Amino acid sequence: MTETWNFINTGSNDPYYNMAFDEALLNFVSRGEIDPVIRFYTWNPATLSVGYFQRLTKEIDTAKVKALGYGLIRRQTGGRGVLHDKELTYSVIVPESHPNMPSTITEAYRVISEGLLEGFKLLGFDAYFAIPRSEEEREKLKQPRSAVCFDAPSWYELVVEGRKIAGSAQVRQKGVILQHGSLLQDVDIDELFDLFIFKNDRLKDKMKQAFVDKAVAINDIAERHISIAEMESAFEAGFKKGLDIEFKPLKLTPSQLQEVDELIIKYKSDEWNYRK
Repeated sequence: MTETWNFINTGSNDPYYNMAFDEALLNFVSRGEIDPVIRFYTWNPATLSVGYFQRLTKEIDTAKVKALGYGLIRRQTGGRGVLHDKELTYSVIVPESHPNMPSTITEAYRVISEGLLEGFKLLGFDAYFAIPRSEEEREKLKQPRSAVCFDAPSWYELVVEGRKIAGSAQVRQKGVILQHGSLLQDVDIDELFDLFIFKNDRLKDKMKQAFVDKAVAINDIAERHISIAEMESAFEAGFKKGLDIEFKPLKLTPSQLQEVDELIIKYKSDEWNYRK
């Protein structure tokens, strides 16, 4: 019997709304108000999001972010910095107790990412999961070399032609798994690296080259230009197939929308964004 999950595409919004909405969905699922949910969204303005544990002022050139007109926000998930610009962002919110969800983060990540894998296949890519095999590779995962998210494939990262094509992060709170991530349509690598602080230019250039070697956007390798609308269609179908689910549209109640608004205040605050 195929299970039915909620689906919502909130379109293009500012960073405060985007992060508040994800946290609100986690709360609704936690309280049993809604079934598991998959959400798609995009960003306006383009925004640099930093991981929950990142030291913002030590790792990010905040003046540069501001000068370029980008948004800046701290996520509730861990991981490193991501520039959300030409991309489709997804989030999956599901109870930890769900029968199809493994108890370990890594294995749950693999199950959820089956939806992404199928989406990439529908777009015509030969995508697969990267699994670090050697002890050395596994050790490297524990010591990320830079503050930039797409710098290294981790467990079950999605890879096309040997390069990482999706960056995701997961958090577990209140008995709920929240996994969200970036599906890059295009990326401007020079612009991305200008937003981070490096000890010197040599190190910056080295990291930039490592990034080029390890990460790729959809339109870097697609035979034709793929639009966000095409990505939305492919990944919606991909999640249905990969997770063996159907979708019903999610419509929030007035009180749920009010909760989103209240969380927006938190995400706009310096106390949250500059907490580290």
